[in-house]
Amino acid sequence: MAILSIQSHVAYGHVGNRAAVFPLERLGYEVWPINTVQFSNHTGYGSWKGEVFTSAHIELVWSGVKDRGALASCEAVLSGYMGAAEIGTAVLGAVDDVRKANPEAIYCCDPVMGDYGRGFFVGEGIPGFIETRAARWADIITPNQFEAEALSGGVISDLESAKRAAESIHELGPRIVLITSFEPSGGSGSEISMFLSDGKEFRTVTTPRLPLDPAPNGAGDLCAALFLGRYLETRDPAESLELMTDSVFAILERSLADGSRELRLVQAQEAIARPERRFSSRRV
Repeated sequence: MAILSIQSHVAYGHVGNRAAVFPLERLGYEVWPINTVQFSNHTGYGSWKGEVFTSAHIELVWSGVKDRGALASCEAVLSGYMGAAEIGTAVLGAVDDVRKANPEAIYCCDPVMGDYGRGFFVGEGIPGFIETRAARWADIITPNQFEAEALSGGVISDLESAKRAAESIHELGPRIVLITSFEPSGGSGSEISMFLSDGKEFRTVTTPRLPLDPAPNGAGDLCAALFLGRYLETRDPAESLELMTDSVFAILERSLADGSRELRLVQAQEAIARPERRFSSRRV
């Protein structure tokens, strides 16, 4: 079975499709990557070269994929950084095509918009597009805490406010809400959590905060890809959360050990395929 992944691409480093395709392939999926941008490196370095592709380019590439007649084998669509709202429309067009060929296909939206310290770093039309259109199509959505606040319209400071935010995001459409960075105010700063809501229960999983400075970009892209991949296997949100968390933590550990600003996906690939199961989620 295949996964269509539409997001950014860099030649150097691991963000966007470069953080998603190899991990999904390591889990055994056939991945169809379509790139919304092609940059030399991620923008966190402060300088980069390349260009944002047009929606027409995305639609052209997708039309060629459709010509292969394999849409019924597509199990899911994953979207990340879009670049412009027009590209978002092309993404939703692809989701519609896939669902027509396979009504059971899942759409996982990683609503890349911004983060604490940087604010919004996408075009001004993107947040509104994600809230009013993409989220309404999504089965799974994976915001960081900043993005979850933007989508829910409230501040997330503790478990109760995280629950309210998740419930507000569910009302937009997604069945599963995964907040990939959850830090209640007043915490020690030595730990970081993820928060999951599947409409039936709330769960968190907590890991030590590794002293990564700067932290590698692309961890959120990796979380979305691995959660989707594991969910397609298990159909169990809690187990998918735990498997993903173990893999991501191991990759960050290897990045720290190697002194790398980039995710060490290749070097830690065994942790993708066979995570150690060090972290358990808990119902909250």
